Amino acid sequence: MAEIRIIKKYPNRRLYDTQTSTYITITDVKQLVLEQEDFKVVDAKTGEDLTRAILLQIILEEEAGGKPMFSAAVLSNIIRFYGHAMQGMMGMYLEKNVQAFLDIQERMAEQSKALFAATGKPGATPGADAWTQFMNFQGPMMQGIMSNYIEQSKNMFLQMQDQFQNQAKNMFGSFPFPGEAPKK
Repeated sequence: MAEIRIIKKYPNRRLYDTQTSTYITITDVKQLVLEQEDFKVVDAKTGEDLTRAILLQIILEEEAGGKPMFSAAVLSNIIRFYGHAMQGMMGMYLEKNVQAFLDIQERMAEQSKALFAATGKPGATPGADAWTQFMNFQGPMMQGIMSNYIEQSKNMFLQMQDQFQNQAKNMFGSFPFPGEAPKK
C-alpha cells in the first residue's frame, strides 16, 4: 500500500510537497484530488492536520470561479445543521449520497465503454447514430435512477430521524415531549 503523500503548509501560506521536494500551489493540490492521490496537508510547525481546510479552500475557489454546484439555499441548509443534534448524521448522509452518485457515474462510464467496444475496433468511436441512441436511452434511465435514489435517500433520512426521536423518547421518557401527553 502506498504511503500517504505529505504536504507541509508554512506560515507564509506556501505548500511544500515532501514527495517531490517542491513548492506547489492550491491548483496542484486540486490536481492531486482529481487524480485520486492520497495526501495529507499538515502545518509545518505544529504538525496539525489541515487537509480539510485546504479541501474547503479548493471548494470555495471552485464555487467562486465558475458555475456553482451549491445554491445559496443548499448552503444555508447545510449551515443550519452545524450545532444541531443531527450534525453527525448529516455528514454521513451526504458522504453516502456522494458515494452513491459516484457509483452511478461509474456504471454509466462502463456502459459507455461497452458501446465503444461494440464497434469492434480498438480506439474506434461509434457513429453519430449509435451515440445519439445511447444518450437518448441513458438520459431517461439516469433520471429514473436518480429519482428513485433521491426518494430512497429521503425515506432513509426520515427513518433515521424517527429512530433518533424514538431513542430520545426512550432515554428521556419521563420528560414531556411537545405534542404528546406526559406519561403517568
